[in-house]
Amino acid sequence: MATTVKAQLIVNILKEDQVPHNKITVVEVGTVGMGCAISILMKDLADELALVDVIEDKLKEEMMGLQHGRLFLKTPKILLIVSDSVGILTYVAWKLSGFPKNCVIGSSCNLDSAQFCYLMGERLSAHSSRCHRWVLGEHGDSSVPVWSGVNIAGVSLKNLYPALGTDANSENWKDVHKQVVDKIFAAIMELAFSWKKDGQNKAYIDK
Repeated sequence: MATTVKAQLIVNILKEDQVPHNKITVVEVGTVGMGCAISILMKDLADELALVDVIEDKLKEEMMGLQHGRLFLKTPKILLIVSDSVGILTYVAWKLSGFPKNCVIGSSCNLDSAQFCYLMGERLSAHSSRCHRWVLGEHGDSSVPVWSGVNIAGVSLKNLYPALGTDANSENWKDVHKQVVDKIFAAIMELAFSWKKDGQNKAYIDK
């Protein structure tokens, strides 16, 4: 009988399917067709957008219009707060900006969560993209890992191993969160490394 979380979780590893190329074709470039094309571009729904119409001149005109105006097809603005004491500063930014509350986002523990996920995956020999988890609270040593929400490819680790993250845990999974906190403080001391991770974190949230 399996005795460790890793042994219970992983029975067999299948090769991950390749993500298919995503192409959308819009037939007829009239008002409705071009409305669809613009919406597809704004929502970034396709890797490739094809336009089809029997009127060649109109097709070329609309195609050039999309190509030239692509730079201006942007989604609504979002105010992203990347700072310590992010909760307070995000609230102040929301009040001062006048933006809707769903357009003001604080990065908070997103970076902690990503590091927590990576370390969990490393211990379980699982790809970090299959690890789902959240670290809540203030960035750093006051953050709180939500052990009950940790799952690998949809499999709850807490159901497999109820002692996960507790003092009764013989596999010392609490050390994973301690490693996250230690890495945060190490990154603060090594500023060059820290700004790269913060930049990647911001780009992820922007996306």
